[in-house]
Amino acid sequence: MQGKVNAVRAVAFDLDGTLIDTLPDLAAAVNATLAALGARTLPQARVQELIGDGADKLVARAVAEALSGAELSAAQPQAMELFYRYYAEHVFTRSRIYPHTFTTLRLLTDNAIRVCCVTNKSSRFALPLLEQAGLTGCLEFTLCADREEDRKPAPALLLEACGRLQVAPREMLYVGDTHTDVMAAHAAGCGAVAVTFGYHKPGSLERVRPEATVASLIEIVTDVLPAQSSSAGRTDPCRDS
Repeated sequence: MQGKVNAVRAVAFDLDGTLIDTLPDLAAAVNATLAALGARTLPQARVQELIGDGADKLVARAVAEALSGAELSAAQPQAMELFYRYYAEHVFTRSRIYPHTFTTLRLLTDNAIRVCCVTNKSSRFALPLLEQAGLTGCLEFTLCADREEDRKPAPALLLEACGRLQVAPREMLYVGDTHTDVMAAHAAGCGAVAVTFGYHKPGSLERVRPEATVASLIEIVTDVLPAQSSSAGRTDPCRDS
């Protein structure tokens, strides 16, 4: 962690790899798709390497790796439909919320820091995922990149979040796990906090220079922001299970 950040009134969070470890369900959906196409499945670690830029890019990369030539051309039109159908039914089957997520969101809110989610995940998956994980009530709103032009590193959704929260970009931090999250934050004029877990590629975070890095979300409260956490024992719907 590089240091404290001042004058912050809001914190926006990425979803996959930041609030929730969604890799197990994404990998299962990818492999169910490949199996239905008669292709070889991929190890979960390899699926993680293919994550980035949205589900359609993930599926396209996985299918291209598992098939080739005429088989690949024939499979591509079916692949996304198969993936969407499976993943929609299993968005929070094997996925797990990262430690201290509920506590962090609660403490930020208790200290008058407004919180939301900004994700490249489409709303058809992100909103049910957050609902099933019990996180919807911890966030003021969630913005999803349902249009390709809104996907990070484009700053559009972060700027929209600032507008909804009525804060200046410099008054909002964006917390994410990849270099595209940091790039989007900086493009919007926001500070960036990178988590050292998640799905980033080795060395990628160092190149984009986030304002801070954290090994646990709770460090946003204890180390990054000069906020007090005197209300840690308060009971509310947003709490660690």
